[in-house]
Amino acid sequence: MRRALLVAATAMATTLIGVPAHAAPAAVTLVPYPIDSSNQAAWWSPLETYTPGNDYAYLAFNEPGSSTGTHKVAIARRDTAGNWTRLPVMNGSVQAEYTDDVGHNQPSMARDGSGRFHVFASMHNNAWRYFRSDTVGANPTLHAADLPDQGVGVTYPVLSTAPNGDLYLIARLDGAQAAGRSGRLYRWDNAASTWTRLAVFAESANRAVYPDDLQFDAAGNLHILWEWGLYPATAFRHQLSYLVYHPSTGAFTDHSGASVTVPVSVATADVIQPIEAGEVYEGDDGTGPAVQSAKLTLDGSSPKVAYRYRSDVNFNVRYAWVSGGAWARETVYSAAQTSAAIDITWDPAAGKKVYYATTAGAMYVATKPGTAWTAAAVAPGLPITRFAVERNAAGVDVLYLVDLTNLRLYYGRN
Repeated sequence: MRRALLVAATAMATTLIGVPAHAAPAAVTLVPYPIDSSNQAAWWSPLETYTPGNDYAYLAFNEPGSSTGTHKVAIARRDTAGNWTRLPVMNGSVQAEYTDDVGHNQPSMARDGSGRFHVFASMHNNAWRYFRSDTVGANPTLHAADLPDQGVGVTYPVLSTAPNGDLYLIARLDGAQAAGRSGRLYRWDNAASTWTRLAVFAESANRAVYPDDLQFDAAGNLHILWEWGLYPATAFRHQLSYLVYHPSTGAFTDHSGASVTVPVSVATADVIQPIEAGEVYEGDDGTGPAVQSAKLTLDGSSPKVAYRYRSDVNFNVRYAWVSGGAWARETVYSAAQTSAAIDITWDPAAGKKVYYATTAGAMYVATKPGTAWTAAAVAPGLPITRFAVERNAAGVDVLYLVDLTNLRLYYGRN
């Protein structure tokens, strides 16, 4: 029986937001390093924070390469006093440099429990391009041979740090059409300094997995979010899906806590956004309903999801949560066209905070203090269309803001 049936009883209360409400904007600082025009994506995890005793932020980014159409990989590190340090990501004795491939080659990074940096960069059906610090806080160097599944094309690496300092990684790996391009889960054992593959968590014939996010809840369980596209690849996806991995037991469950056998398929996945009227799997020239990018956060162990969905001529912003044992959904914003970037955090006082941007270059954060969503500009005057957000241990939303018009990167706090 399809798990999509679990979401049949869905609330679709719609609130249109046309004119943002007034609120104080975020505190924004220019990162003092130039970025490359390829520094843009929606799926990435380029931001890491470290708060206990300090307030550090690490921003992995693409900077201009040695020639047009290339980029180099680096980390911008901000210390507690607001001072910046640039850490080149090294491939042997030279800085890692790759050909531009917009939408695919942005770096994802994380910091493990020992303070070592891990960076995955410029992977679009490429063998692993993985870099790690050999000592705490040092420049990452090439360690591609340390990963399982060697010699296979990998795309969309997304990282998260576990409460015990281990790292978890999801990525899409190449496969034949009959099997599809699968989603796989990996673990960095921080104590042993080794990577292992834990599972193929999603795979379906004639479909490709599009990883979106993974986050740990208060109990140490890992929540995974992804979409399905038509094989081999497409800009428009469908059936936004969800899964929980329990490191203590190795088990997988759905949103209700029911046991799940992996890999799940489009027929067995816990689907947050089911196929709507007029929605079909189609190629890049499609104009019908579709999903494109999503992020999640946790209220304790309860998932909250923000995602970009096209139900009319524009991509809108939707919010999903578990209510009465099923996925419920509502529209946050549905006026002008949005950009691919989206994010969400949970504030114990304000509740969910959904971040989105219009293609015109205005970024907003929407909250729902009562019965209606209200929005406020995040960085007025800055043309932000790509971003990432991470709530640090001190309860501050740290912002990674990309200005592609002027090729600038900003650090913010909200």
